[in-house]
Amino acid sequence: QVHVVESGGGSVQTGDSLRLSCAASGRTFSRYGMGWFRQAPGKEREFVATISGSGLSTYYTDTVKGRFTISRDNSKNTMYLQMNKLKPEDTAVYYCAAGPLFGRPEIRHWGPNNFDYWGQGTQVTVSS
Repeated sequence: QVHVVESGGGSVQTGDSLRLSCAASGRTFSRYGMGWFRQAPGKEREFVATISGSGLSTYYTDTVKGRFTISRDNSKNTMYLQMNKLKPEDTAVYYCAAGPLFGRPEIRHWGPNNFDYWGQGTQVTVSS
């Protein structure tokens, strides 16, 4: 089992940057696919980015491509989301999620149901 905790959210202005972190428990962090999701007020939770166990493969939703970068440091059991050029529409609660890679499809095909462990979320607010 994996326990994940997000940090790094805050209130910023349009064009600013933030880096979110997701710290995971356990000794087999590299065996988990990791992802970031977000949920804005009144909207459903949506996919933001995902990363393979090695960190070599990353995938993004179109609205954040070129602005957000997902990465992981397996030696620190931590995943990151570097968010640049933030926009008001990026305002949401951001969630970290983890799912075991073994026996599952390639991570590019993962949906929310492939992630077994979720954090409590961290608020990101971008004002214009």
